[in-house]
Amino acid sequence: MRHRKEGRKLGRTTSHRRALLRNLATDFFQRERIITTLPKAKELRPVVEKLITDGKRGTLHDRRKILAYIQTKDVAHKLFEEIAPRFADRNGGYTRIIKLGYRTGDKAEIALIELLGSEFAATEKKPAKGKGRAKKAAEPAEAKDTKAAKAAKAKEPKEAKPKAPRARKPKAEETPES
Repeated sequence: MRHRKEGRKLGRTTSHRRALLRNLATDFFQRERIITTLPKAKELRPVVEKLITDGKRGTLHDRRKILAYIQTKDVAHKLFEEIAPRFADRNGGYTRIIKLGYRTGDKAEIALIELLGSEFAATEKKPAKGKGRAKKAAEPAEAKDTKAAKAAKAKEPKEAKPKAPRARKPKAEETPES
């Protein structure tokens, strides 16, 4: 029984799990947001928040701890110089986890974990891949004209076309016997 045992094993050995969290933390501080599975995001959150708190204190011991955990010096420098001062007046709760749905291949639950205050400007929607989208984006005025023309045609009375009689299958009783 695993009563009162904290943390998820994530299907990995201890060393593999520790390396995974170090890689995720390094990428997280580099990009300030990553998309991963929900259990990994929930395991990453306390690790990242403790590192930010250490970065806020900024003592020599804290710097050495962070440099031992984060894999590149550039990212550790970014943590000390940019990220930690941003949260100087905040006591914890530096990250947000947003559920994004399920991955198509294995239906694993996907989540976005990001730093608070790192909301990027809403980017314009990218046109869908295909031939038709580029034409629609290039000619929006003509599209409105065609919609108006279609609406005018819909209001006109349609001519009645004579329907051809349906061919009927003969029933078993009506078939001639030989």
